[in-house]
Amino acid sequence: MFDRDLPTRRTALKFLASAPMLPLGTLTAGTLLSGCAATGSAQASTAPFASAIFSSMAAPSLSNAAAMATTTVASSLQVTLQDGSTRVFKLAYEPFFITGDRVPDGNGGTVLAGGYVDILNKPIFDTSVAGKERQFFSDCPDGTSLLQLHKATVKGVKGNTVFAVVQFEYANADQAGADTYGTLPSCIAVLTLDQDPATGKLTLVKYHNVDTSQAQGLWITCGSSLSPWNTHLSSEEYEPDAAFIAENKVFKSFSKNLFGDESIANPYHYGHLPEVTVHPDGTGTVVKHYCMGRISHELVQVMPDNRTVLMGDDYTNSGLFLFVADKEKVLSAGTLYVAKLGGGFSINPADAGAKLSWIKLGHATSDEIEKLANKLKPSDIMDVRKTDPADSSFTKVFYNGVANWIKVKPGMEKAAAFLETHRYAYLMGGSMGFSKMEGTTINVKDKVAYTALQNIQDSMVKTGKGWNAASGIALDKALVAGGIMASTLAGGHSDHSGAPIKSEWVPTVMRALLMGEDIAADALGNLANPDKVSNPDNLKFSEKLRTLFIGEDSGTHVNNFVWAYHVDTKQLSRLMSMPSGAEATGLGVVDDLNGWTYITTNFQHPGDWSPKLHGKVQATLDPLVRANYKNRFGAAVGYLTAAPAAIKLG
Repeated sequence: MFDRDLPTRRTALKFLASAPMLPLGTLTAGTLLSGCAATGSAQASTAPFASAIFSSMAAPSLSNAAAMATTTVASSLQVTLQDGSTRVFKLAYEPFFITGDRVPDGNGGTVLAGGYVDILNKPIFDTSVAGKERQFFSDCPDGTSLLQLHKATVKGVKGNTVFAVVQFEYANADQAGADTYGTLPSCIAVLTLDQDPATGKLTLVKYHNVDTSQAQGLWITCGSSLSPWNTHLSSEEYEPDAAFIAENKVFKSFSKNLFGDESIANPYHYGHLPEVTVHPDGTGTVVKHYCMGRISHELVQVMPDNRTVLMGDDYTNSGLFLFVADKEKVLSAGTLYVAKLGGGFSINPADAGAKLSWIKLGHATSDEIEKLANKLKPSDIMDVRKTDPADSSFTKVFYNGVANWIKVKPGMEKAAAFLETHRYAYLMGGSMGFSKMEGTTINVKDKVAYTALQNIQDSMVKTGKGWNAASGIALDKALVAGGIMASTLAGGHSDHSGAPIKSEWVPTVMRALLMGEDIAADALGNLANPDKVSNPDNLKFSEKLRTLFIGEDSGTHVNNFVWAYHVDTKQLSRLMSMPSGAEATGLGVVDDLNGWTYITTNFQHPGDWSPKLHGKVQATLDPLVRANYKNRFGAAVGYLTAAPAAIKLG
């Protein structure tokens, strides 16, 4: 079905074919034309590349209900050359698979895409409907990394070998409709892709399930990023609260599905940062870094020094965290910091922003913290109460919007810093007042980091759930639609103790960049302005395109969108619409893979209806979504490419 797209891929995004971080001026329209004979005989300018910008598509509406029930792309990419001539490429979406598909295992057989397995790598079955027993598979693919290795050895590849690592966050429900969020151990896969050298097309050749047993299985893997050394940096969000784990029914079900016993899983083994290494044969291995804080890492960003890691924290009463590794490209030892906001925090882009300083939480190796996790109980580390003990030796903190009173046990400071990071960071004076701080990314040229605030509410708003004046955040009202913050990066800074922070990539000032807009429900049901970002989640920046890509996890847009924001022109362009009820996930940008540029994006849980948001569209769209995506159990993993109809270079 994809062969008709071949003319596009001879030209689409080929102009970006120089090595990352190098000027684009070496590529010309003549270069484009040479690979695009199928498009006609147009004469091309030989002028060098000057700039590129994405055009925006309109949001789909019920006048074309089918477009609201699937992935819809009606945007384009305009390339301007230095002589003023332009070339326009219409964009399109191409999936590798829909979860629940049978895909090639590389050995002549097939495997279930997104299928769940236990600690012994045996399938976990959904037996909720008699006579329809089947292996569980995820409808929630998330973080994706596209990469290349030298000397790949996967059989069946005819062109260039490219790999993708894809993680599956959770399954929304079983066949009977019962909520299964967090009850299944997250799976993660390495895809071997055959890249056609002439067209850039990617074709799935092999799907490999990564064995996670050595990492005790994975817990709710959400966003991800690609490290500069070509590894996949995963996540485990909403760390299970170890202090009150006996109350956590979801974690008990997770343990039952993973180990066969609801009492085996240790909460201190989850909430860390997993790193996946891809091997030339298309397999992968995973390790967890216990020294980077036990938080909701979501989507981290490694700085160009290969040592500094900026970490968002998808939580209520979350913080901005920084990790500085002892050695380049090795995340198994380093120093953990939490940010402290100065005065002036604002979500108004016209304001100067707030200064950031940094509190050292501790230095550790992954091995030593893992050993502590193996042997310590929560009560060994910290005394945690949910009611005021009326004891001055306890300190009141807020944890996930709830007041706690805590006291660290003598000599347990390191264990508290790395295993009870949220509570300890609060105790040490960190600004733990953010709500759902999600993806991070970096603009290297300008030394600016971008951070998504999916929601600006609760602990960020005076009198809101979990609000505390000490956080330095005191907004008068919520902005449910959220927004994106920008932080200036610099070196030469010290922590609160006066010790130098050994990094040139430390956030120093945080200001508002791009905000959503809450509205009363419009004719379609949108609760946020559909022409502005809402509930930004995934963020990725392209140096070559000077563009910030934004994926939404919106409870306020009837359809979630992928956006492109050009940081120089300030133009915001809607690139893609996801099926209604689905979240945009798996965002990634690779400027150069053998001369081709790719934007990966997935979606999860299509048709996850909210009466308040989808009440005006659900009746129309639900049967369409069910027909498109396996009765709402399937979701797509894929990438943005170009459509054949719009390719004309003359």
